[in-house]
Amino acid sequence: MTRSLAALDDLLAAADADAYCIEAGSDDSNQLYLSGFDAPDPFFTAYTGEQLAILVSGLEYGRATKESNADAVARLSTYNYAERAAEDGQAAALAGVYADFLADLGVESALVPERFPVGVADGLRDRGLAVDVDGDDVVETVRATKTEAELDAVRRATAANEAAMAAAEDLIAAADVADDGTLVIEEDGETTSLTSERVKEEIEVTLLRHGCALDETIVACGADAADPHDRGSGPLRAGESVIIDIFPREKASKYHSDMTRTFAKGGASDAIGEWFALTEEALEAALDAVEPGATGAEVHAAVCDVYEDADHPTLRSDPDTETGFIHSTGHGVGLDVHERPGLNPRGEELEPGHVITVEPGLYDPEVGGVRIEDIVIVTEDGYENLTADSPVELVVQ
Repeated sequence: MTRSLAALDDLLAAADADAYCIEAGSDDSNQLYLSGFDAPDPFFTAYTGEQLAILVSGLEYGRATKESNADAVARLSTYNYAERAAEDGQAAALAGVYADFLADLGVESALVPERFPVGVADGLRDRGLAVDVDGDDVVETVRATKTEAELDAVRRATAANEAAMAAAEDLIAAADVADDGTLVIEEDGETTSLTSERVKEEIEVTLLRHGCALDETIVACGADAADPHDRGSGPLRAGESVIIDIFPREKASKYHSDMTRTFAKGGASDAIGEWFALTEEALEAALDAVEPGATGAEVHAAVCDVYEDADHPTLRSDPDTETGFIHSTGHGVGLDVHERPGLNPRGEELEPGHVITVEPGLYDPEVGGVRIEDIVIVTEDGYENLTADSPVELVVQ
């Protein structure tokens, strides 16, 4: 499986455009993917179908010539950027430089992503270029189908994620229960409260040792766990569900993983136990529906069927519900932790090489929350579950 920009070529041909252009830093995943260049400050990329060219500062020129995907690399100084900026201001200077750069490539019309800077687009139009918007985000569609090298990067990130999840579970398992029901641990000869923050620290340290990092993670207990995106804070308590959702990024490749497990120290309420068993059933139903040609909508419907049959509300059965199954079933994972394809009522067709999460869950502030999330690769005949060896067990003794 090799990277193909055929869909981008087709888009340019259909739109009768000369180039696809992006102006952004590498924190924009489409820029990173298309250019292959990791730089924090915005730079300009133009793909014509015939070649890929990038325009960078002098600071980045050397690295860009060695590391990027570009067939041609140009510097801002080639177009007298500093002099133009001193005379006309930065915005006008950049627009003029970009216009001249595109003229050298023979580009008179360009397609740009929806988030392309308005000021830059207007500046190019003022200089005679036709600039139209790609409303379908074709580069993200291209990114959704991973090459073998990309899949290996996700596998490595997932292995790190599994190690971090195991470290978090071990920390909970090692904890004792204080008289007030909170969890405590012995560290450096002292008894301290086991908090969401302490578990997050363990997760982050483990990920760093495996070449990954993350900006934040979820360790949410009790009522906090009833909000799917509550990061969690404060002491963890015995008998309550603790949702741990880890979504790291491998430092070298920039590719993500994503995984969730739910734990309860010492035991759980009957309601949480029932929810956990039902969510396992929903997970299996969703995985059974994953295959090339199926749609994300069909996978999502499989989860809704399980929950609705058990008389739990979903957003399908009640769009205004605030309890029950209150999110989509999953999403694509790659350079972004949330990308195409979606496993939701509008979810598109799944294809070999797609990487998706499958993450059913149930939530109610009066009870807590339960979520189980695996990450899988869609294959030619089904799927490969990258988290298949990570235990799905609620009770931690």
